[in-house]
Amino acid sequence: MSIAELKQIIESITITQRETAAELRDTERMVKENTAQIWETERLVKEDAARMKERDRRMEEMDRRMEETGRQIEKTGRQIEETDRQMKETDRQMKETGRKLREIGKQVGGLGNKFGTFAEGLAFSSIERILRKDFGMEAVTPRFSVIKGGEGQEYDVLAYCNGEASKGMIVEVKSSLDLAVIEQMKRKMDRLFHWMPEHRDKEFQGMVAYVEGSAAARQAVLAHGWHLVQVGEDLFELKTPPGFVPKI
Repeated sequence: MSIAELKQIIESITITQRETAAELRDTERMVKENTAQIWETERLVKEDAARMKERDRRMEEMDRRMEETGRQIEKTGRQIEETDRQMKETDRQMKETGRKLREIGKQVGGLGNKFGTFAEGLAFSSIERILRKDFGMEAVTPRFSVIKGGEGQEYDVLAYCNGEASKGMIVEVKSSLDLAVIEQMKRKMDRLFHWMPEHRDKEFQGMVAYVEGSAAARQAVLAHGWHLVQVGEDLFELKTPPGFVPKI
């Protein structure tokens, strides 16, 4: 083998070594790039796993909340049913209470009417004495009523006298004196001669007999010019003040 051939062989080996070194460097570079890609892939996989775990946690929390909401809806439904039942029961009790109150009202009203009639009966003898002794009345009639054209009017006591005096008295007897009694008496006095035109020639006065009443009601009676009679030692006694001028 000549020196030239030996040199050629050495150059060929050198070139091959250089090419091998370059390939090794490329391979090392590719290995590093692949390793980096693997690490990035692992990082992404871990992030995805973390996100999936968080998503699963949130889904579980959402399921828990939905179950809690379902229980609350069921509880609210039961409460609404109970409230509706209680409202129906309350309505029934209110209707029953209203019925009882109406019944009590009827009983109290009936008792009031009975007591009023009882008071009129007790009062009549005393009122008759007052009318005859203090006012000179000749005719004294309790529970006097007039009927005209299907309508009527009742007076607790009607008293009058003929002759020169020619006067009369309308008496309203009440267990309790209030403003409603005064309005009732006023209507009776205003329409007196409509119901009894035969007494137009007489000067009629008014009288209110009562068991109990306020000072305001008593003053209102006197302001209308009517006499006052109240329960006293003689059962009923005249309470018209001295110097009182009755309305005729």
